[in-house]
Amino acid sequence: MASQTDTSPATARSGLPALRACALGFIAAALLAAGPALSQSDPVVAKVNGMEIRESDLTMAEEDVGQNPQTQQLTGDAKRDYLVSYVADVMLVAKAAEGKKVGDQKEFKSRLAFIRNKLLMETLLQQEGKAALTDAAMKKVYDDAVKQMGAEQEVRARHILVPTEDEAKAVLAEIKKGTDFAELAKQKSKDPGAAAEGGDLGYFGKEQMVPEFAETAFKMDKGQVSDPVKTQFGWHIIKVEDKRTKPVPEFTQVKEQVETYVVRKAQADYIHKLQEGADIERLDKK
Repeated sequence: MASQTDTSPATARSGLPALRACALGFIAAALLAAGPALSQSDPVVAKVNGMEIRESDLTMAEEDVGQNPQTQQLTGDAKRDYLVSYVADVMLVAKAAEGKKVGDQKEFKSRLAFIRNKLLMETLLQQEGKAALTDAAMKKVYDDAVKQMGAEQEVRARHILVPTEDEAKAVLAEIKKGTDFAELAKQKSKDPGAAAEGGDLGYFGKEQMVPEFAETAFKMDKGQVSDPVKTQFGWHIIKVEDKRTKPVPEFTQVKEQVETYVVRKAQADYIHKLQEGADIERLDKK
């Protein structure tokens, strides 16, 4: 489907969980600054020394710890209890840090400023990506990708892999006598994955196989068995089961990939536009 190039470190992230290193202090700052202005749609779920923990705090906490393998296994009440406990710990430690004037330290202020800029960047890029995600944009990406695919040919083949040419000739002689190819592959082939399936490799394009194998397979007709073919892996006897034009996947099959591409491209284009209008100076180099 459409290529998803890594256009920028920023475009590889679509949410907020990227702020791992400084999450504790930043979430704490957000929680302590929230105040009473939150609406009734964001109810208080707990209190820590009088400080409120709201539903939105649990959402932020879940985003922050969501990639942790241990927390991914939690569900229902167990997960909610963990999140409440996590936010409570954040608030308690943050309050203690305030008492020790940690917020006045130069290193903290520098780090907080960096995190603020990063969060602003990620939030804006998320919004730009969401705005670009229209049905028309996704359809265009899909249609363009289909055109690029063209009429690519595929072959479905079986093979039997053996170490030497003499063994390959012996296998071919058995096939010519009428021995079933699939059964012979299970008994003789040194390709364990394919051998278990009777040597079946499924459908593949020409670029998916080593050149010697692909050249032979794509020249053969359906039902034909090859002479021994040497590759870097050994000697092959190939049987072509079918040939077809590669089917185009339905939009629903690749919708998630299309969405990701549209979002990342919109984000990359937005960054590039800002870069073009920016005056970036390097003072550490002549």
